[in-house]
Amino acid sequence: MNAADLGLPVDVPSTALFTDQYELTMLQAALKAGTADRRSVFEVFTRRLPEGRRYGVVAGTGRVLDAVENFRFDAGVLGFLREQGIVDEPTLEWLAGYRFSGDIWGYPEGEVYFPGSPILRVEGSFAECVLLETVILSILNHDSAIAAAASRMSAAAAGRRLIEMGARRTHELAAVASSRAAYIGGFGATSDLAAGFRYGIPTVGTSAHAFTLLHDSERDAFRAQIDSLGKGTTLLVDTYDVAEAVRTAVELAGTDLGAVRIDSGDLLLVAHRVRQQLDELGATETKIVVTSDLDEYAIASLAAAPVDAYGVGTQLVTGSGHPTCSMVYKLVARAGSDDPKAPLVPVAKKSLGGKMSVGGRKWAARRLDDEGVAEAELLGTGPVPAELADRQLLVELVRGGEVVAREPLDAVRERHIRARAGLPMSAMQLSRGEPVIPTQYV
Repeated sequence: MNAADLGLPVDVPSTALFTDQYELTMLQAALKAGTADRRSVFEVFTRRLPEGRRYGVVAGTGRVLDAVENFRFDAGVLGFLREQGIVDEPTLEWLAGYRFSGDIWGYPEGEVYFPGSPILRVEGSFAECVLLETVILSILNHDSAIAAAASRMSAAAAGRRLIEMGARRTHELAAVASSRAAYIGGFGATSDLAAGFRYGIPTVGTSAHAFTLLHDSERDAFRAQIDSLGKGTTLLVDTYDVAEAVRTAVELAGTDLGAVRIDSGDLLLVAHRVRQQLDELGATETKIVVTSDLDEYAIASLAAAPVDAYGVGTQLVTGSGHPTCSMVYKLVARAGSDDPKAPLVPVAKKSLGGKMSVGGRKWAARRLDDEGVAEAELLGTGPVPAELADRQLLVELVRGGEVVAREPLDAVRERHIRARAGLPMSAMQLSRGEPVIPTQYV
């Protein structure tokens, strides 16, 4: 059973304290001022893509939906807030009954985005929306960064298999989220069993150098692994001498040996030598897996090498140099009173230093050229032009506090493949550049 389909909490009974203190102090002040119930619209967007990136990838939406459902102030949480004097008693009473009852719209998970794209739109009272800022941003900023790195690596791999193996390079819970985001971005498997259990991602793994070093000889180690896991296993061949290890591996497993893994050295050179040796030994179907601090650039450099799969860890789970997307959560419209029928008034921050925002409740659409390739990201606050009616990007995720758009992870992964394929070919270039299509306000 896929735990993600059950809407289970991320890792704790409540996500309510995955927040910054000022969310609660703003709530207290708004309750006292009588403005807490004003209908409000918040939007998540980023003012720019990480330097040199051509597109972003929306990831974490499914986890956001779980987090919103589990945003509850139970007795233990309320007791902590009371003991620490974070908020007053009227606010604690209000929090005790908190349930998000508003609406959430957003780009479907796996879709690509650009500067200004309203990736998520949260609507409801100011009080219930403002509390969700930190947890929403923490999830989307992390997961989207990992998915973007994974997407670039997937493009560089050009169809060769990618294995996520970064659990030991990040926080244990971030590792699970990273596996999920990497799967969305194009990776086909993970070494992390918690990710396999929670999200149904295929898991893989055989042995490390420690297993070889445990035994009296490499031959003994290989024989033990083959006896236990079968001839289709993957043997790690760079503990001592690679050529001798390959020879021993084929001698013990025969030409049915599943794969060999190379984890050090000049991977391009070693892969060619290993492929030649395997073929000469008759193991023409034995695959070659390479690991060792790979990123999208290293993967691209191995395009001409006889490599069948890449295992990626550190660079993937750290966003390959960009561990966040710098997304923000801004109030863009609010009612002039707490009357449910009061019209929304656009609001926007005006400041120096590139932190200005555009007010108003926005729609988003993607204009295509005659070949069906994206050519512009169009944003607006008024009526949607008729010619863009079927090109709108935001979909309904939560209606009246109820999740209406939970979906299998494989559907998200397939969406990303389609979305990336719909971008100009220059989106796949690893060289630094501007967003592959412009953002235009209409």
